[in-house]
Amino acid sequence: MKIRILSIGNKCPGWIKTGFDEYAKRMPRELPLTLSEMQAPRHHSDPTKYQQAEAEKLLAQVNKNDWVIALDEHGKSITSVELASDLKDWQMQGKDIAFLIGGADGLAQEVLSRANQKISLSNLTFPHYMVRVILAEALYRAWSIGAGHPYHRV
Repeated sequence: MKIRILSIGNKCPGWIKTGFDEYAKRMPRELPLTLSEMQAPRHHSDPTKYQQAEAEKLLAQVNKNDWVIALDEHGKSITSVELASDLKDWQMQGKDIAFLIGGADGLAQEVLSRANQKISLSNLTFPHYMVRVILAEALYRAWSIGAGHPYHRV
């Protein structure tokens, strides 16, 4: 099973890339974590058109059989233990996982409709570049919980 994070925006600070890479390299070989960045479309005065352009870029990267998880402020809040349980379930399904991170205006309805799950990482709002690192750490933590690794402490 592969885990991909598909994200709008490709001009993130170096420290974000360093943080993401640190957690991605900690993931086990059987759960590789990668990041695919898509250039944000030119800003448009109509947010709906901007979101639609982002949606086309994100959905073009999603494979037919992927299990798609949209990161959305209205998604279900989950704990690290719940994410660990989900990770085990996804592994049992044998499908590749695609996490979708939209731009500043969030994900278009078309993307949310394609998602198999919608989750929220927090009630706080984070810059979408920062979400990459937070999600990578959360996935590493979820794996460590399932593996009985001492990284996660209760």
